[in-house]
Amino acid sequence: MNSIYDGIIIVDKNQKALFWNKGAEQITGYQSRDITGNEGIDALLEINEDNGKPDQTASTVFQEVISKGFTYETRLYLTHKYGYRFPVRAFFQPVRDSDENITGLVTIFRDISIEERFHHLEERYKEVIRQYVSETTYKEIIRVVSSDEYRIKAYNRNLTILFMDIVGFTGLSERLKPEKVVEMLNVYFTRTARVVQKNSGDIDKFLGDGVMAIFKDPPDAVNAAKDMIPEGLNELNRLLADRRLNPINLRIGINTGNLIQGNIGSEDRRDWTVVGDVVNTAYRIEEAAEPGHILISENTVKSLQAPKNYRFIKELFLKGKSKPIRVYSPY
Repeated sequence: MNSIYDGIIIVDKNQKALFWNKGAEQITGYQSRDITGNEGIDALLEINEDNGKPDQTASTVFQEVISKGFTYETRLYLTHKYGYRFPVRAFFQPVRDSDENITGLVTIFRDISIEERFHHLEERYKEVIRQYVSETTYKEIIRVVSSDEYRIKAYNRNLTILFMDIVGFTGLSERLKPEKVVEMLNVYFTRTARVVQKNSGDIDKFLGDGVMAIFKDPPDAVNAAKDMIPEGLNELNRLLADRRLNPINLRIGINTGNLIQGNIGSEDRRDWTVVGDVVNTAYRIEEAAEPGHILISENTVKSLQAPKNYRFIKELFLKGKSKPIRVYSPY
């Protein structure tokens, strides 16, 4: 057992340490002579909770296993000879004689410090990476990495695309200091992201001062637009005023239809996004919207529960389209 890297301690029924292997010495810093023959090992081995406070004494754990005959595995913290605490995965097994009487206990424990650090690093990585990709992209990557089929497929789906941008952003950005432009955009994007998420949407990307969001259900996209104009815009401008930043105005375009959603890009860098005429049309509808207004395509309006509640605005004659696009307003 001295050739095993895991720590092993064997105690008798009175909890006197009978064996302490080389692995245990390496893990805890305590030598065999410090442990074996010792009935008061609590002073040497302190078991802690996650917050670092003492949880149970070693003798308490040993006594429970010996008295009840439990076999179990748990994660706990030990205190090293030099005073620092570290996590271990411990397995407790009662020792029985030929008559099935419990005569002692064997505990096997493994230092999982590296595993814990890797886990925290992994969680931190996930937290950071989710700030740089859309929620749909993140979920698709996790799905692919976790599956046996390590590739991302393309799908033909019926989705609703929402485009939004800041009216007159170019001129505004030329008048402001760069750090003020960034601060303004961060306030704007934060507010937008929360509205889109609230309405079950997913921000596909930020495009300069623009936002492209994807929704599975057309009503969610329309509700998100209503939350941004005018109520959300008023709140956004209050937030900007608190930071002594100029007020802004927005415009929104929405379109619904079949498009391709998939893994698009080069071999070195890819993006889980959507492409197709539906996307291009949504963008051009947004460009045609007046400041502070929402324009919704007829395809989207037809998918809503009460299409008659939407006011017809005009027909858009778009380049490459044989027929005009009829657009509506929710107001």
